[in-house]
Amino acid sequence: MSTNTDTDPIRIAFMCVQNAGRSQMSTAFAERERQRRGLEDSVEILTGGTDPADAVHEEVVEVMDELGFDLSERKPREITIEELNSCEYVATMGCSTLDVGDVAAGVDVRDWALADPDGKASDDVREIRDEIERNVAALFDEIESSV
Repeated sequence: MSTNTDTDPIRIAFMCVQNAGRSQMSTAFAERERQRRGLEDSVEILTGGTDPADAVHEEVVEVMDELGFDLSERKPREITIEELNSCEYVATMGCSTLDVGDVAAGVDVRDWALADPDGKASDDVREIRDEIERNVAALFDEIESSV
């Protein structure tokens, strides 16, 4: 369960199994939304996977680059239950091995049920990317109204 006070930032985690596609795109869009909305001091963003890959998927790097995001240097990382329990929101991507029962009460876990971009054609990855962008914007609309 999150122990944040009114002065602590709201913590959001974006997670999937490999942390090499959907959660990386979500994190990039969330970083942009945080900056655009002036929430740098109010929102902390985490990302990770339960079984991280060695690198971000190349097709993800390519379609994010089209929008000006450079994910080429990002490294997938593992995320812990302790990190997830410190969050107000956890967005899983549809591939998570996370059982909602693993996370403390009070953490808002949302499964976005997104297709896996790994190995997909660019047009398919763009569709996934655009859906992620909409999901992140909607989450930040909700967060912004509570800050």
